[in-house]
Amino acid sequence: MYERQVSQVHRISRRDFVKATIAGSIGAAVLPDMTKGQDTKQTETRYIAAYDTELPACLAACRKIVEVHKRFEMPATFFILGKTLDANPAEYRKLLDDPLFEIASHTYTHQMLRDNDFCGSAVSMDERRKEIFKGKEAVERVFERPCIGLRPGCGFDNALRGEPEVLELIKEAGFQYVSSLLWGPDYSLPALLREPFNYDAEGFPDIWELPGHGWHENLLKDHNRWGPRRLTLWPPPFPEAIPHGFCKTPKDEFDVNKVFLDKAIDTDKPFVSLIWHPWSLAKFDPDMKMLELTFTHVRGLRLKACTYAELHKYVCDSGELL
Repeated sequence: MYERQVSQVHRISRRDFVKATIAGSIGAAVLPDMTKGQDTKQTETRYIAAYDTELPACLAACRKIVEVHKRFEMPATFFILGKTLDANPAEYRKLLDDPLFEIASHTYTHQMLRDNDFCGSAVSMDERRKEIFKGKEAVERVFERPCIGLRPGCGFDNALRGEPEVLELIKEAGFQYVSSLLWGPDYSLPALLREPFNYDAEGFPDIWELPGHGWHENLLKDHNRWGPRRLTLWPPPFPEAIPHGFCKTPKDEFDVNKVFLDKAIDTDKPFVSLIWHPWSLAKFDPDMKMLELTFTHVRGLRLKACTYAELHKYVCDSGELL
């Protein structure tokens, strides 16, 4: 996420928000630690570690992140900005060309594919075409493997609903899924535990939306230097996920993560994936203690770790989430 700019955007209606909240059973109780004092059963809920890899500082951060992933044998999806990848193609190839990791696109230069209240207005359709196609081309050129997923810069509160022209470009480029629903209603945070859906209503039933959940973690630490902002809803649908202030320690951040991991199991969600940025993780926690705490909890809960590509295959094969 980049600097704040204000624009108009299509919003989720309050009626739809209430329905979604009720359907998702988002409650207000703080969940117990399911890994303590009891046996845990295998869950069908999947967990995806995912990284929006945007800035020059991400390369050094990814070296530390990869070490933790290999130690835990934890899969991950890296959504990489094409411009960032082209700045260090050999280094990223050497670091991330591993069966554990999916490499997906984060567009080419992080321009907006639709209006975002905080990150600015959408660029022209010609520029959107370049962002979509060049981002995919960069991943496939560097890693010499198919790139099937796209996470637009910043994400949106209504995914790509009502954007058939953008979805047409995504289809033409050959993407099979997008991960663009990264905010709660009315550009609030945290993003709720939304489930996968396809874009059948827009005429693209073969394109799946695989959301992200929780906070854009850089905002939890004020790394964007926005200071206090009106980011949460009142009344909050997920009050236990709203900390009292900016995170100060890796344990503070883990405590926020834990709420989403536990809630995903408690409400039988098909998956949970938090919105992480390598540059921000390393700036706050250079020893990656938060990752260690989070991955230990994931293993204790017996969440099924996978990538976004593997989740996409699951929803396509099962057809249960249509």
